[in-house]
Amino acid sequence: MTKPLLAALGLALACAGAWAQEVSPARQAQLQRLLRQDCGSCHGMRLTGGLGPALTRQALADMPLESLAATIYHGRPGTPMPPWSSFMSADEAQWLARLLLAGVPEESQ
Repeated sequence: MTKPLLAALGLALACAGAWAQEVSPARQAQLQRLLRQDCGSCHGMRLTGGLGPALTRQALADMPLESLAATIYHGRPGTPMPPWSSFMSADEAQWLARLLLAGVPEESQ
């Protein structure tokens, strides 16, 4: 690799580290509840699809993390998908996107 390419890669990794801030366990629980209840009202209570597409790990397998996080945070203009930026930070949207890509665990009773 060339020095400019290595420098650019280092800068990208540093920016990515700054972007991915920790989300507290209490907030994680709130975000999972929001996902099940609010997102589930359109994407299906089991996230297998409804008015909106499925949000399962398999359905999102080819979706880039950044794209999914941006969709959560900014919504999709011209569609029923609203922006959730009033309810969460950009870091929390990225955390939620990571959860979706990893596969949301079943809800405990």
